[in-house]
Amino acid sequence: MKDAVNFGKFQDPFVTAKGDTRAHVPLSDPQTLWFNTGTLCNIECENCYILSSPTNDALVYLTADEITDYLDQLEDRNWGVREIAFTGGEPYMNPEMNEMTRRCLERGYDVLVLTNAMMPMQRKKVKEGLLELNAAHPGKLTMRISVDHWSEELHDKERGKGSFGKTITGMEWLSENGFAMAVAGRTVWGETDADSRQGYADLYAKHGFDIDANNPGMTVLFPEMDETVEVPEITTDCWGILNKQPTDVMCSNSRMVVKHKGADAPSVIACTLLPYEKEFDMGRTLEEAEKSVQLNHPHCAKFCVLGGASCSA
Repeated sequence: MKDAVNFGKFQDPFVTAKGDTRAHVPLSDPQTLWFNTGTLCNIECENCYILSSPTNDALVYLTADEITDYLDQLEDRNWGVREIAFTGGEPYMNPEMNEMTRRCLERGYDVLVLTNAMMPMQRKKVKEGLLELNAAHPGKLTMRISVDHWSEELHDKERGKGSFGKTITGMEWLSENGFAMAVAGRTVWGETDADSRQGYADLYAKHGFDIDANNPGMTVLFPEMDETVEVPEITTDCWGILNKQPTDVMCSNSRMVVKHKGADAPSVIACTLLPYEKEFDMGRTLEEAEKSVQLNHPHCAKFCVLGGASCSA
C-alpha cells in the first residue's frame, strides 16, 4: 500500500512521478536467504511492520520439506549464500522450527533466527532441540532477540506489559547455555545513536550478555517504517548524489520465501519488509527471483536507501 502522503509517487515501476528513471537493484551477490516461518505470534506489538499477532495467519507455516526444496534450489542455482535466516511472526510458534534449522545447519549454512525469546522458545521440547542443535553445530547458530528498547518501560510500551521480563528470562537461558546472541532494537524513541547504544551496553553488562552494543551487526537499530511520512523516490541519479551503490541495498544480496494463506506453494519475495506487496512477489523459484528489483515503494527509500538498514547479520 502506498500511503496518501506519497500520492502520485511509487506508481510506475520504471519511472518516477517526475518522469525520471527509477533506480533498480540487481541481485549481484546473494548472501542470505530468508524464510518467513508464518505470521502467527504469541504477542501483538503496537507497530509491527508485518502485522503479526496470535490470530494473523496471512502467511502460513512453512514446512521442513519446503525449506529443503529451496536449499536444493540454492545449490542448483549456485547462489553462494552463506546464511539462512528465519523470521516471523515468532518462529518458535512453528512446530517444525527446530527441524528446519537442523536441515540448514547440516548443509553447512550459518543460521540466524529472529525471536522474541519468550514462551514459544522457552518450551521444554524447543529448548531441548536448541541445545542439541547448538552442540552439534557450534558457532553456526545465532539468535537475534527483539529488544525494542533497553528499558523495560519503553519495550513494554511496544510489546505489552511483562514482555521485557519474559524476554530477558529467555536471553539469560540462551546466555547460560552458550548460544551466540544479537539484538534488534528500534530508533523510534528520540535518542541519539550513542545514547541508545550505551543503554543497551548497560543492559548487557547487568545480565552478563556477550553482545557488543557498538557493533551494528550485533545490536541492530532499525529506523521506523512510517508510511505517513513523505519520502522521495529513488532515481538512477540518486546513487551518485547519495554516494551509494545498488550493492549497498539489501535486495542486492537477499530474498525471502513466504507462503501466503490459500496458496498451494511458497513464493519468493524481493524484500523481507514487503511480504504482502504483489509487485515484490517474484515467483515460486529462486531462478525467477534473480530478476532486478525496482525501488517502487516508500520503504525502499526511507528504510533501505536513506536509512541504510539491513536485516541480515
